[in-house]
Amino acid sequence: MTTRWRCICAYDGTDFSGWQKQPSGDAVQDKIEMGLEKIFQHSIRTIGAGRTDAGVHAKGQVFHFDADWKHGPEKMLQALRSHLPVGISPRALSVVRPNFHAQISAKGKIYRYRCVFGWAMPQEDRFVLSLKNRKLDFEKMKAASVDLIGTHDFSSFAASRGNEKVESSVRTVWDIRILNRARSVDIVVWGEGFLYKMVRSIAGALLDVGAGKIEPFEIKEMLEAKKRIERVVSAPAKGLCLDKVFYRSPVSK
Repeated sequence: MTTRWRCICAYDGTDFSGWQKQPSGDAVQDKIEMGLEKIFQHSIRTIGAGRTDAGVHAKGQVFHFDADWKHGPEKMLQALRSHLPVGISPRALSVVRPNFHAQISAKGKIYRYRCVFGWAMPQEDRFVLSLKNRKLDFEKMKAASVDLIGTHDFSSFAASRGNEKVESSVRTVWDIRILNRARSVDIVVWGEGFLYKMVRSIAGALLDVGAGKIEPFEIKEMLEAKKRIERVVSAPAKGLCLDKVFYRSPVSK
């Protein structure tokens, strides 16, 4: 009997062309399906909770697949790990009900955009944006972020892939937190779902507010315009990480 499996997976997105399968075969999903094919000796289709762009990382991406396996989740996890390249790390694997769907069953996600003051150390440079000489006004960033919380048309903070079906640009953001630490700042965005480059665009706009390039009140004006303009700049992919996918609506944030 075929079993449905759910896997929580982390990856360093630097050397991959995003999550979703590509003709080049160098996406995270491609590598995982190649590994599963080696284990089962036939093709296995995976479905992820959502797409991450080239260069974007994940701590808690979720995908599911169907396969016959009689040796338990732990041995499956060990087998999968042994057939994946450096940079992709399955963290947990479990049997789920047959109607579980990694994408459709998802209730929301947390994305984290990480920056460091000055220049990042070499070992962390792949995962953070170096702010270099930029100084940030965190109070202005927090004030501007309030206008992005709630259900809005986020057309101004999205980009087109150019080949997808037209979809609604209305999304719900539950919360945005600006976490200021000794030598770093995180922009954490909680929401039901996100448009292409939406979180990177939000991060880029808030960083520009912090740097004095945009006034806080202009964020609301940009949102209400419902049209992307040149002043909205997406922050570089390498600072972004998919932290978690929710399958129950969070009680607290």
